[in-house]
Amino acid sequence: MGQKINPKILRLGVGVNWSSRWFDDVKYKDTLLEDYHIRKALMDRLKNAGIAEIDIERSINSIKITAYVSKPGMVIGRGGTGLEELKKFLTNLLKKSGKSQYKIDTLVEPIKDPNLNAYLVARNISDQLIRRLPAKRVIKSAAERVMGSGAKGVRIVLSGRIGGAEIGRREKLQQGTVPLSTIRENIDYASAPSLTKKGYIGVKVWIHKGEEQ
Repeated sequence: MGQKINPKILRLGVGVNWSSRWFDDVKYKDTLLEDYHIRKALMDRLKNAGIAEIDIERSINSIKITAYVSKPGMVIGRGGTGLEELKKFLTNLLKKSGKSQYKIDTLVEPIKDPNLNAYLVARNISDQLIRRLPAKRVIKSAAERVMGSGAKGVRIVLSGRIGGAEIGRREKLQQGTVPLSTIRENIDYASAPSLTKKGYIGVKVWIHKGEEQ
């Protein structure tokens, strides 16, 4: 089972928390769609700051949005001006959905080691493939950086027209151990497709950080 589903979903409530935390039995569909639009807008806006994850927590009249980034200084700005601009951006976004009365609280949390974050590693590999760098060299150097940062194991899988080949194939590289079926193990997972001139190349990354404390 651990080989067939998202490792984070398998560990929900054990070592992984929900990225959206709220309750709505009336307008569930609208609230879910709003979360999707907030995430998409922030991921595009804060891409250069190395954004990896967004947590959304709602209460009756307030929304708390936490962004996990590798370069927090780029988001906060000089004297906190960046945070104010981000708040205005989110306010305008929520006004479009008719929720201008919401109090918005924005937080920026730094990522200690970007090489141990599966999304940032996958995004980095994806960007290098777009620049037409050799796939085998890219995934090998990425795996070495992850293991050098203290991971217990890493698995990287590419699929598609790698290197512009006419026939799609899969490239897989694993170093260390990645026990996907052991729920107590902390496995970070992310996928970030790479849109090259020849078409999409799927990029999937699993990082084994050790046992949950």
